[in-house]
Amino acid sequence: MRIPAHSVCTAIRDDIVSGVFERGSRLTEELLARRYGVSRVPVREALRTLESEGFVVTRRHAGACVAEPTEQEAADLLEVRMLLEPLGAARAAQRRTEAHLKVLRGLVRLGQERARRGEGEDLRSLGGWFHETLAQASGSPGLIALLTQLRHKIAWMYAVEQPARPTDSWAEHGAIVDAVARGDAERARALAAQHAERATAAHRLRRADRIPGRDPAPPRPARVRTSQHVVNTASGRH
Repeated sequence: MRIPAHSVCTAIRDDIVSGVFERGSRLTEELLARRYGVSRVPVREALRTLESEGFVVTRRHAGACVAEPTEQEAADLLEVRMLLEPLGAARAAQRRTEAHLKVLRGLVRLGQERARRGEGEDLRSLGGWFHETLAQASGSPGLIALLTQLRHKIAWMYAVEQPARPTDSWAEHGAIVDAVARGDAERARALAAQHAERATAAHRLRRADRIPGRDPAPPRPARVRTSQHVVNTASGRH
């Protein structure tokens, strides 16, 4: 079976975000092809995509390497997210489907239950699914792609502290969904902006402890995922 380049791209991006490949380290086509059990062709295509996204840079005499973003570049990402997430919420209020609302309400219910019980281990992933679904509800492919890329890059550059009062954070999620359900775009925008501003304060820049000029040991072989979780929101728009 031929593994598509977008699946290889996802696998490499995940390994960059999780720190398997350290910032500044080389990404040779041979190493990547062996790690993911594919030919060099999809690896080459994936590296071009990741370079366009800012995860990879091409250096003279070194080839493809993991990018090393500056603190200013990292700060800019949070600022851009604070502009785009409220826009996505406003669009969602105008374009969401009943399927989107069902998923969003289900995630809020789960998040509130976990927060009340102090089960913080699930809250991070639930929060990610919530914001992914809210972006999908915007009905704007370009905006969805931008927000997805922002989430990946912010997760790569920042560690996020759990809120001291997670129930408050999930109450904010619930209020956003209520505004989206009512079709109140300005209310959804304002609530999402407040939520994004509070969440930004919990981000702490990751420090890359890397020995200059030294590549990490080759990681163990990994399996490429050829399918990903996608929220089923197929339904007529309301």
